[in-house]
Amino acid sequence: MLVLLAGFNEIAVAAGADTADTGFPLVAYDEVESDRIGAILMHRIAQEPLNLVVTLIFCAAVVHTFLTGKFRRLAHRYEEQRKEQIKREGRTTACKPHEGAGDEVSLKATLFHFLGEVEVVFGLWVIPLMIALTLSKGWDTMLHYITAKVNYTEPVFVFVIMAIAASRPILQFAENALKNVALLGGGKPEAWWFAILVLAPILGSFITEPAAMTIAALLLAKKFYRLRPSPRFCYGTLGLLFVNISVGGTLTHFAAPPVLIVARLWDWDTAFMMTHFGWKAVVGILVSTGGYFLIFRNAFKGLQQDKEQETKLPLHGHDRNRPVPIWVTVTHIGFLVWTVFNAHYPALFLGSFLMFLGFVRATGHHQTAIELKLPILVGFFLAGLVIHGGLQGWWIKPVLSYLDQWQLMISAMVLTAFSDNAAITYLAAQVPDLGASLRYAVVAGAVSGGGLTLIANAPNPAGQAILSCYFDSGISLLYLLLGALFPTLILAACFALF
Repeated sequence: MLVLLAGFNEIAVAAGADTADTGFPLVAYDEVESDRIGAILMHRIAQEPLNLVVTLIFCAAVVHTFLTGKFRRLAHRYEEQRKEQIKREGRTTACKPHEGAGDEVSLKATLFHFLGEVEVVFGLWVIPLMIALTLSKGWDTMLHYITAKVNYTEPVFVFVIMAIAASRPILQFAENALKNVALLGGGKPEAWWFAILVLAPILGSFITEPAAMTIAALLLAKKFYRLRPSPRFCYGTLGLLFVNISVGGTLTHFAAPPVLIVARLWDWDTAFMMTHFGWKAVVGILVSTGGYFLIFRNAFKGLQQDKEQETKLPLHGHDRNRPVPIWVTVTHIGFLVWTVFNAHYPALFLGSFLMFLGFVRATGHHQTAIELKLPILVGFFLAGLVIHGGLQGWWIKPVLSYLDQWQLMISAMVLTAFSDNAAITYLAAQVPDLGASLRYAVVAGAVSGGGLTLIANAPNPAGQAILSCYFDSGISLLYLLLGALFPTLILAACFALF
């Protein structure tokens, strides 16, 4: 489905290049003369009332993401009630020959299970968005926006990079590399924890953040989460992972989506990123990870007793005793590098992905099955997010343009919690004559706040999809926010003070 979306998007953009714009969303407004942001936004709503409607739908989707844990608990309750009902009626959960499976299934439980899946939330709320666009502007306007104005390259790229990064040769290579660092700490759980949370995010500056998130989350699942840490420790680690990944991609100009979007427009290259952002990000990662290490130092002692048991547990079939031949690993790394290098060209990285799948099949005795379910769900999540996010510029852009440097940094950090940080920097780039200090502030705020929510940074859904099974009733977005708050403040301070 994601492949079809990307292909259809490319065809529609090419075919519709000479087609007149249908007029929504508006690009230019007849602005009112006022210094009050509220008056400006109300004037824009008066010019285009649909702006308010699409933003309310977007807000409903954001609220829905915070309620997914509640929906999952309701689903579990209805399942238990259904089992009790069946037990009282003297039946078993196995269907009799004359009964259909639906007789034993709770419709309410199934419905709330669906509503409790974070990855489907924004795609689900695209339906009322499409209805609102069609009723207000007509089918052609809705179709033009969905197929021609929205760029699905990033969701499809995340889908492909997740699938490649989760392959056995890549994971084995990353684990062996981190093992050399973890051995400096005796190979203990705390050494693995520290190595993964520091080195994997920095690695994201070279293999992209989605790939780094996939590798870090899978290794944390194996080396940390399977040791059954306390819920507080689980959320602290998850929040730290999301924040570190968000800022870890700022050593280069091509790895972090919020940087990549503005780098060419603002003439930011890798040398600029390294001197203005990269070294500060590394300092912040070390300080925040070290801070959490001290906070949870006693909690590591409770994990030691399960270490031997943990090493015997397989992770999605990746723990085969037979090592992967170096030529297979090098080929996988080649596919990964090619995909990263051509991240903006779906025709190239999708074609190479098909070749990658063929190579995996041909070398199946050295491989495990490529997991596609999670990458597809994450890609679907991001596709829904970019559809909604493309309609929020009417209020984000004027808000950003009326702030000074530090107000802009704080506002970008807060807004990032409610919209993808790449969308924040993209809209800031549309503000004319944005000064160098303001450019720095908006990017610093956007990457600092990238761990506060699941929607704050594109790779976050990938980490959530891999690690959610280690949290009772799924990941609570409130506890995630609390877990990410400390490292967010540390990174923001590093960017502001140095």
